[in-house]
Amino acid sequence: MLLGAACVLSMAQAQAQDSRIAIFDSQRVIRESVPAKAAEAKLKVEFSKRREELEGLAKRIKAMAEKLDKDAPVLSETDRIKRQREITELDQDFNRKQRIYNEDLNQRQNEEIASLVERAQRAIKQIAEAEKIDVVLQDVVYSNPRIDITDKVLKALSK
Repeated sequence: MLLGAACVLSMAQAQAQDSRIAIFDSQRVIRESVPAKAAEAKLKVEFSKRREELEGLAKRIKAMAEKLDKDAPVLSETDRIKRQREITELDQDFNRKQRIYNEDLNQRQNEEIASLVERAQRAIKQIAEAEKIDVVLQDVVYSNPRIDITDKVLKALSK
């Protein structure tokens, strides 16, 4: 029985030695790939108008607050309270719009990343099949650069 276990163990080791393993760096693909850069530019254009609107609103609030501080000594209590309310209402509107903007931007970024991940997985599968790789690991702590297929994935995604 011990001899049988030794044979099975040696066969498993022999098969493991014949296995081909590769790794790829998903963060590098997300940072450096052509589709990732295109998605980033697309999102920048898509959200630029809203971002500019928020920046304009923030400047308006800041200017109103500075004017209130400057005018406060000569304002009546009623006028001062009225201006403070206006600033508070604008600030609340700004915070609401900024929250919605951030949520929308995060959702779109996640959609673009999901699309990129799907394309990368297809590229990895094609590379693995073409090169007869048995296992592809993602984001390992350490690996020998000779088994890293990240550059091949980046090249496949640039097509």
